[in-house]
Amino acid sequence: MVEKDIQIFKQAIINEVEGYEFYKMAAYSAENETSKKTFLDLANEELKHIDWLKDALKKLSTDPQDQTTLALLENPPSPDIFKWDNVRIKQASMAVSVFGIGIEMERASVKFYEDAMNNTSFETAKKLFEVLAKWEKVHLEQFSAEYDHLIQDWWSDQGFAPF
Repeated sequence: MVEKDIQIFKQAIINEVEGYEFYKMAAYSAENETSKKTFLDLANEELKHIDWLKDALKKLSTDPQDQTTLALLENPPSPDIFKWDNVRIKQASMAVSVFGIGIEMERASVKFYEDAMNNTSFETAKKLFEVLAKWEKVHLEQFSAEYDHLIQDWWSDQGFAPF
């Protein structure tokens, strides 16, 4: 694997660390224990993604035997924790902000992996970046759907309903 691809994996790990820290902060703004747990679960999912990326990087960097099988790995771990009806944040504006930032993080991740996929000549890395882009797109869709719901609630709280 070329140095450029290694740097992409390293940046991906940093991106996941940032996501982990963001969700931890969101957990401490949550209104109740269920919401707090949901955000902490999201933070822990980011930790699993970090481990997955580190493992992929190690295999791609050290053992040519793993390069073929690595492309066939299942998607990174993503448990069904997006149960947004359990998430309540103290203020509507905070909820809109948390999800708005989450959307931007996911959108940036999709672009990051799509760019990486288009800029590598290493076929195994290309396949992994494609898996990662799809993984982030799912998160983006889930966050966007919840954001749309929350923004309607926010406008209603501001006295602008019905529209």
